[in-house]
Amino acid sequence: MINILFFGELKDKLSSTGIELAVESDITVSKLRLEICQKHPQWADHISAENVLVAVDQVMAKSDTCVPKSSEVAFFPPVTGG
Repeated sequence: MINILFFGELKDKLSSTGIELAVESDITVSKLRLEICQKHPQWADHISAENVLVAVDQVMAKSDTCVPKSSEVAFFPPVTGG
């Protein structure tokens, strides 16, 4: 079971703080995005956006990063500073 968390503006847009997703084997971040979009098509535009950042077990991840079955994955909008 992958624990998926949403933060910041993304959490507000999805009206969700997170979900759990059962997977049969380890997958990549890009495949995880596809799984989320298939289960929640109304979130597709937000989850698929190129500027959405992803962390796997609190380490920044890229689209080809492996996500083990028992991971925590965080999605959040890009951080801006002033």
